[in-house]
Amino acid sequence: MNGRLAGKVAIITGAGRGIGAAIAKRFAAEGAKIVICDLLKEGLEETASACPEGSALPFPADVRKIENAQAMVDAALKFGGKIDILVNDAGITRSGGVANADVDEWMDVIATNLFGPFYIMRAVIPHMIDAGGGSIVSISSLAGIRRMPEASAYSTSKSGLIGLAQSVAFDYGKHGIRSNIICPGLTHTKNVDIMAENLGKAHGLAKEEVLENMVRYSPMRCLVPPDEIAAAAVYFASDESTSVTGTVFSIDSGAAIVDASVAGFDPHERLR
Repeated sequence: MNGRLAGKVAIITGAGRGIGAAIAKRFAAEGAKIVICDLLKEGLEETASACPEGSALPFPADVRKIENAQAMVDAALKFGGKIDILVNDAGITRSGGVANADVDEWMDVIATNLFGPFYIMRAVIPHMIDAGGGSIVSISSLAGIRRMPEASAYSTSKSGLIGLAQSVAFDYGKHGIRSNIICPGLTHTKNVDIMAENLGKAHGLAKEEVLENMVRYSPMRCLVPPDEIAAAAVYFASDESTSVTGTVFSIDSGAAIVDASVAGFDPHERLR
């Protein structure tokens, strides 16, 4: 099969829905053989069914368990004979500030979003070294470089993921291993739609009004399409970026550049 990832083998975590599913479908369309991992077995099967026949192997796995990291690697080696690419996308969020967060939930977020990528990178890197290189793409978040209210665990885990991924870039670049980070802003996934619907019901608003309110301070005032994140992941995974490593790339409709103290001030509105 032709494509920008033709002949490559990838492991993609969190591929049962949302951003991970979009990345998996795009990788397969670009010619990669993919092992897709998630706790959601039905979601994995749905993702696999959208890929070219024989290109995707669903592998239900809990990234919080270190033994599953090696199991994912073994499955990829058996399926494709090598591992060229790893995408760390599996992640969860729970609400709560430092003083009021549920401790078990806080630790679960860290275990999923930070220890999970650590476990799988630890298992993958030796194989990439033996093969002369590889590409690791980690999906952090705008919350990894900015702060969100009542999201101490999520922000901490996503900031930590950036540090972890850049440490890999620093330590293993000499072995031809590249490690880059994508920081999505608010992305238009099914989960975001559900969240907007629930908030709308609680406040007497339509879902569309809630979504508009969520992005009102970003320069482009729009949600991020998952396919744009997938396109960036293809670039970082492909041979088009062989000199790119340690990069933190935001895809957020411009939200990262906004100063919250003046976010609601629009001089054009005042002039009219």
